[in-house]
Amino acid sequence: MTEELKDAESTIDSEESEPRGAPDDASPAETAPGIEELAGERDELKDLLLRKQAEFENFRKRTEKERAEFARYATAELMREMLNVLDSFELALRSDETETPADQKGFELIYKQLQDSLARAGLEAIEADGRPFDPNVHEAVSTQPAPEGVAAGTVLAELRRGYCLHGRLLRPTMVVVAADGGDEAG
Repeated sequence: MTEELKDAESTIDSEESEPRGAPDDASPAETAPGIEELAGERDELKDLLLRKQAEFENFRKRTEKERAEFARYATAELMREMLNVLDSFELALRSDETETPADQKGFELIYKQLQDSLARAGLEAIEADGRPFDPNVHEAVSTQPAPEGVAAGTVLAELRRGYCLHGRLLRPTMVVVAADGGDEAG
């Protein structure tokens, strides 16, 4: 058995000493066009792969942005409903019909707590009184002649508060706007 191993080793050694590769009759000039063709195909495939990776990355980023946007504004309908509660509290606080000052104080505390909770969720009140009328955030329901010292186009009164959710208009502020002396409407 030892003799058979020696014969096998010598056969392997002799095979390893023979050069491997292209057949003897093929010259480098004949194989070069095939290599160039394969290199060109490789480059095209590499370019295609890079483009697909970039497209996928753009798709992933766009999807992530859309998901974040949806999550951020998914509460908009709930916030609109809560605005009715805020309006009711504001009416109750303006009313003189509360039984005792303690009732008034209780309403104020609950109202403040509700406002703070909604503000943490991204709700922001739109300031209107004394500011110039902005049709992007204000809804003019009437006009009145401008009092002395007040410019036309200034908000005179806020009838219903407007709100933004994360900087996006949720509900415009209903306002009364100062008009030039003779332009009374409403």
